[in-house]
Amino acid sequence: MRAIWNGAVSFGLVNVPVRLYAATTNHDIRFHQVHERDGGRIRQKRTCSVCGEEVQYSEIAKGYETDDGQLIMLDDDDLATLPVASGHEIDVVQFVPSDQIDALLLDKSYYLEPESKAVKPYALLREALRETDRMAVVKVALRQRETLALLRVREEAIVLQTMLWPDEVREPEFETLRTEVDLRPQEMQMASSLVESLSGEFDSDQFEDDYRQAMVDLIEYKREHGGGRPTPEAAPADEGDDMTDLLTALRRSVEAAGGKAPAEEPATAEASTETTAATATGTTGDQETVETTEESAAEEKPKRSRSRTKKTSEATEEKAAEEAPKKSTRSKSSSKKKSEDDDETATAKGRRSKTA
Repeated sequence: MRAIWNGAVSFGLVNVPVRLYAATTNHDIRFHQVHERDGGRIRQKRTCSVCGEEVQYSEIAKGYETDDGQLIMLDDDDLATLPVASGHEIDVVQFVPSDQIDALLLDKSYYLEPESKAVKPYALLREALRETDRMAVVKVALRQRETLALLRVREEAIVLQTMLWPDEVREPEFETLRTEVDLRPQEMQMASSLVESLSGEFDSDQFEDDYRQAMVDLIEYKREHGGGRPTPEAAPADEGDDMTDLLTALRRSVEAAGGKAPAEEPATAEASTETTAATATGTTGDQETVETTEESAAEEKPKRSRSRTKKTSEATEEKAAEEAPKKSTRSKSSSKKKSEDDDETATAKGRRSKTA
């Protein structure tokens, strides 16, 4: 067990350092709420009853609604003004007879373990409670709130039993209990005989939680006979941005209304067509080809890195540079050929004029 609180029992001038442990545990079988179709866990969302929006923990405040319909909001500054009990002392108020404690007032139970140097005063308090058949009424601060509690003996340990405040116990205000009933002596004698026949020493070990055991057996039976299946993994959270969600919602709305949502035309096709045309023509110049290629890359993949675009531009420039000498050579050859043709034409004209 792990200690949940450290402090000391104080009565008179005696101080007993102790550690507090939970004395009880809950063995109820807990079930998850799951989707019957696929076994997915059902998640609870905190939504506002006014605006319908999901609310984060950081946006939740404390509010108290009065009988006349007013909502009183409390912030951290308001709560800081409250008296918060933070002491580590179990202060004995008085010792009372055990038969004066109404069991209805008892709440949670904790074991008190003494520090190694406080074993003797711990044993002294334990035996004093046992010999006098009394319990100690104490006040203790648990979870920053003062509560009323009892110290009582259970075997060799002292148990701290928290108690409800008197105004937390309801009164049995039933009209039927006020009805006078005439009980005959024979009926009382028969009831007393029945009680005597069923009397015995109480031993808690002879009682078992039959319902829980039956539930455990049922689960084990279904597991062994193919009634189980792998626990499904939760779907990944949607990381789409607000614009993507808006477009999806609009498209579904159009389809739900019986219309036909326009098909998504990625910019890739248009950009690729323009790039191909500009490259094939070759008359727009090398710079225009580079710009068209860069625009196509930007429209095709907006998330493409700059380094890749730069590489594409450099490759295009190198290709253009290689083609430039070829174009210049063709141009020179064409000019030379044209000049030779002009010379031949001029010579032919001179010969015809002489002949004439």
